Amino acid sequence: MRVGYGSAGGGGLGPESLTGEPMWLDLFERWLADGVARSIPEPNAMVVATVDAEGVPATRTVLCKAVDDRGIVFYTNHDSDKGRHLAAQPVASATFPWIAMERQVHFRGPVVQIERAETQAYWASRPRGSQLGALASTQSHPIASRAELEDQARAVADRFGGVDGDEPVPLPDNWGGYRIEPTTVEFWQGGADRLHDRVRVVRDPDTGVWDARRLQP
Repeated sequence: MRVGYGSAGGGGLGPESLTGEPMWLDLFERWLADGVARSIPEPNAMVVATVDAEGVPATRTVLCKAVDDRGIVFYTNHDSDKGRHLAAQPVASATFPWIAMERQVHFRGPVVQIERAETQAYWASRPRGSQLGALASTQSHPIASRAELEDQARAVADRFGGVDGDEPVPLPDNWGGYRIEPTTVEFWQGGADRLHDRVRVVRDPDTGVWDARRLQP
């Protein structure tokens, strides 16, 4: 299978494309907005990679729920595989694979848990069914059957009056947000004959200054 590039993205990516502070934020937000405007399915979906205590990597697709000058945020159960990995090795990478636009953005950097108040505010914005599901599931842990999972979900729903109930669903103690605080961000734009545009911005750990460079494809 082979696909040619260079027709969908618009071209013109270079170090001069990155402006503002931090250097990556403005272009990332514009590309994300392009994905929304073009009705790409779940444009905020990203592939997050973590490593466990032994250095074994794992990837999964999650949804980015916030972005600002501090980094990108996602939420999960702290006892999930990625939660346990981040407890042991608090670093991650994330890729936004906007293949329909012939674009990708890659983030790498340390990961921190966000403030509980920020998690609480996001939790309150979630659909009630999603709240109940998160409370019912011991994420990443084995379960005997689908029926047992549905029984767990039904028990939690009954406890709080179901999806149409009035009783607030509490934020689980072991559920919250993580922020990838990028030290490296790379933008990729597909080009003809595999001459893709790649621009990488790296943050100096001492000065905090970002530097942008073009990379060979």
